[in-house]
Amino acid sequence: MLQTSDKLSASSDSYDDRLMLRPTTKDLAKAAGVSRATVDRVLNGRDGVKKNTVEKVNAAIKELGFTRNIQAANLAKSKRYRFVFALPRSGDEFLQEIIQHIRDGEEAFAQEQIWCDVHQIDENDPHSIASFLGSLDPDIVTGVAIMAPEYPQVRDAIFRLKERGVAALPFIANQTTMDTDWIGIDNKAAGATAAVLLGRFCANKSGSILVIAESMQSRDSLERRLGFDAELCACFPNLTALPSLETYGDKERADKIITNIVRNNPKIVGIYVISSEARVPLTTLEGLPLAPEVVRIAHERTPFTVAALHDGRLDCVIAQNTGHLVRSATRKLKAISDKSITHTQQDRIRVEILMRTNL
Repeated sequence: MLQTSDKLSASSDSYDDRLMLRPTTKDLAKAAGVSRATVDRVLNGRDGVKKNTVEKVNAAIKELGFTRNIQAANLAKSKRYRFVFALPRSGDEFLQEIIQHIRDGEEAFAQEQIWCDVHQIDENDPHSIASFLGSLDPDIVTGVAIMAPEYPQVRDAIFRLKERGVAALPFIANQTTMDTDWIGIDNKAAGATAAVLLGRFCANKSGSILVIAESMQSRDSLERRLGFDAELCACFPNLTALPSLETYGDKERADKIITNIVRNNPKIVGIYVISSEARVPLTTLEGLPLAPEVVRIAHERTPFTVAALHDGRLDCVIAQNTGHLVRSATRKLKAISDKSITHTQQDRIRVEILMRTNL
């Protein structure tokens, strides 16, 4: 039987052996019958290499199982990354949580030659968003994580940004044409989860569910609503979801429309705040004549929603880890820039269910 030190030694030896067996660019050049300089041009996607030569190098890569050490290559070239998080201007506590995690990660990011900036955009003005994206210089900005509704102007600006060589990544709010490259939870699943929770909590009641959003132009809110409606209609016929109220993040508008619908719907048994910010609508609801047993569910962990869970103003919060969101977006942008891949499971954002008992 091997002692612990023997096991470590054996493990180390096998690791060293694997390192020695890994193919190098010299091996690639020999297998493809080209120079190492040509291999380097192919690996870095530079022009001036004939198509059949590129094919030979790629065939050798596949045959030898060559894996490029991106970090070492970037270190040799002193490559640096500057990523911009384009975030909504009207955000509240959830947005501040994201910005704080970006700031908290500065030291760790800097060790990988990564610097992240935050630029706040007017999410209700697609032309100004497109103008901002169009102003980014590929020589300065390596990639952008974009949290914005899916407007045609924004979609086209993202396409043009990618054509100029800037990595682009939808962040939290997805874009239809970029389903494979984005960071956020499965919003249909999150909405369906809210429906199940409301349905279970209201199992012995019949009535209406008040649904409040900032804007249904945002794809995350739209998909949450789709998932919510599908599950509620299929499994809880005793409950009826009312049309979505859109506050646009404006407190005065929220007070007016929420007050009006509560006064005209006496059979409200549940409330679902579908947007990422719950403070404004829930504050408005506190002053309205609702029964204390009305079930309240919201999205995202913030100081407000945590306090509301503790004191009973909220029954449940459906959340996504903001630190995980920031780290995954940074890794994904770097991978897109390096033309490499990330670990899918590592960057999968899970739908979390928070209650007073598990905070």
